[in-house]
This record gives sequence, structure tokens and C-alpha cells, in this order.
Amino acid sequence: MSAPATATAAYDRLAELRALDATTSGVRGLYVSGITELPRIFRVQDPPPPQPNSDEAAAVPLPVIDIGDAADHAACVEAIGRAASEWGFFQVVGHAVPPEVVTGTMDAVRAFHESEGGEGSEKARLYSRDLDRKVKYNCNHDLYKSKVASWRDTLQLNMAPEPPAPAELPYHCRDMLLEYSKEVMKLTHTLFGLLSEALGLNPSYLTDIECNEGQFMACHYYPPCPSPELAIGVATHSDSSFMTVVLQDDVGGLQLLKNDKWIDVEPIPGAFIVNIGDMMQIVSNNKFQSVKHKVVLKKTTTSRVTIATFAANPTSKRKYGPINEILSEDNPPVFKEITPGEYFTLHHRCSTDSLKNKALEELRIL
Repeated sequence: MSAPATATAAYDRLAELRALDATTSGVRGLYVSGITELPRIFRVQDPPPPQPNSDEAAAVPLPVIDIGDAADHAACVEAIGRAASEWGFFQVVGHAVPPEVVTGTMDAVRAFHESEGGEGSEKARLYSRDLDRKVKYNCNHDLYKSKVASWRDTLQLNMAPEPPAPAELPYHCRDMLLEYSKEVMKLTHTLFGLLSEALGLNPSYLTDIECNEGQFMACHYYPPCPSPELAIGVATHSDSSFMTVVLQDDVGGLQLLKNDKWIDVEPIPGAFIVNIGDMMQIVSNNKFQSVKHKVVLKKTTTSRVTIATFAANPTSKRKYGPINEILSEDNPPVFKEITPGEYFTLHHRCSTDSLKNKALEELRIL
């Protein structure tokens, strides 16, 4: 029994985390170094439960909605309202974001992540854990707090309400990210209009109350993993935003929880994944659902790139609660009012792999 105890004592997790941080090259640096064994800081304590097989996932396809079908606007509103209520996730096509912006941004983000790290590099310039920086790159924003490090690197950008200076963005993807930010802001404006109508409100309602005021982008990069079954891409969570719009490549790995089963979100070329965030569940008084989701790693030789854009402004002082216009004697308020910043703090404090959303539970009116 003494050997395992000695091995455990010899493992200095903090030193390994600091060593990884010091490289400023993240998991991409580990991958290109040619490692064949997963470092201990990335190993889950217990193997994750078996995932649904492809046949089971295919049996319950995620709703796909053509939001560019002007000929049947009412059907589009009905479809998006039903998807937001029953799934909390859906994919949109006909979104009017130019294909060259979609592919160009993905290529540019990949180029940044696959650029050289180390002293004097763009990665070293941007590598930071300073919450006040509008543009930063790092390996796991919660590297020193999570029990297990996730196998991913992230370029993070606070694009609205006060955008960073262009020079703050990495030169590999500066122009494309600025253009992409504008296009996705227009897309979220359209989506908030459709969701407003699905609630029986004026199309401008959700944007009028500034649900679309903030924009935070997380450009994730997942290199091939030597032991994907023992690691995680993103742990089980819900989003604290009003809405999240995700662009993913064709590798896959995103899963959502529905009826106590994990469902694969299969990539559709050119489509955006949209998911309801906790703040939207609050203002819709539980009509729209924020569901748990995660990213599992695939056995692949191809790196995965995704760009998640969150509509929320944590600096806003505005309090949000269930929208008065949708309340009635039969639909009383379910949640207390809270600012986005206060909710972000609550969400972070309650963050857990549990399938229950503890932050929303704390905010419920008893």
C-alpha cells in the first residue's frame, strides 16, 4: 500500500498547472510536442459513463429552422418558440451570414491557435487570466479552480457593448473576427425578434430591454487527445447568457441533455447552433428552457474549432425578472429579479457537473 501513497504524495498538481501555464502554448503545445500519454491534470477521476450510440442520437434529431423563409414568418416563429420551449437548442439555416465570413473566421481562428507559442509570440502577448482584459488567450479560464483541466485552449473576446481596439486582437484573425462580430450581432438581433414574437410580444421587445447589448466570444480549440475517453472537452454546464450562438466545424462533440439522455448535436455545414441561456429562462418565466450541455472528445486526428458567442452584458445594472406582459393569474412569476452580473456570480458559485441547475433553483420564488 505504500507505493500508491508515495505516488500520490509525489504528484504536485499546482506545479503541473503552473508549468503548463508558463508555456503560453496550452494543450496545443502538448499535442505538437508529441505526447502519447494524457497528463494527470487532464484525467477525470472516474471514467465517464457510456455515451449514447450514434443510432440513438440520430433517432432524436435537433430542430433545424430556416429563419430566412420570409414566405411563412408565422411558421418560423412557431417553430423557434417550440424548439426553445421543448429543446432549449436548435440549429438555424437561412441566417444571411455570408459563407465567406463563416469559413474565413473559422480558418482565421484555427490559424491563431495553430501558430507558434512561446516568448515573443502573439499567444504570449495575449496569454492572461486578467478578467478585465477584453482580449485574452489561455488554456482553461478556470485552470486553477476546476477539479480536472479540460482539453482545450480558448481565445476570449469582449466585443460589446464596448469593443476592444482592433490592435488588441491577434493579427491572425483580427479582420475576420471584427466582421464576424458584426454579422453575429445582426443574427442575434433577428433571433431575439423571433423569440419576442414567440412570447406574444412586439418583435423588438427583447432588444428594447437590452438582452442583445453584450457580446462575448469564446473561440475554442481542441487538439487531438491521446486518451479522449479519459478527458473532457467542456464539463456539464448551462450558459448564464440570454442566448448563445455557436459555430462548429465538422468534427462534432457537443452534446445536450434531453429526457435524461445525452444527445449528439450533429454538425450541419453552414448552420449555427442556438441555445437558450439561463437569463432567457428567467425573463420568459420558464417558457424557454436553458438545458445542460457538454463537449466530449472524439477519437480523431483532426483538431476541433468552435466559436461560441454569448449575448449578455455582465456589467449591466439593469434588473431582469419574468416579463410583466406575459404574467397572469395562471402564469405567476417563477423567479426573483437579478442583474446579469449578479446572476453570473451566482451561476459561477453554483457551477457543478450536476444535471440540476442549482443557480436557477436558488433564484426561484418559494
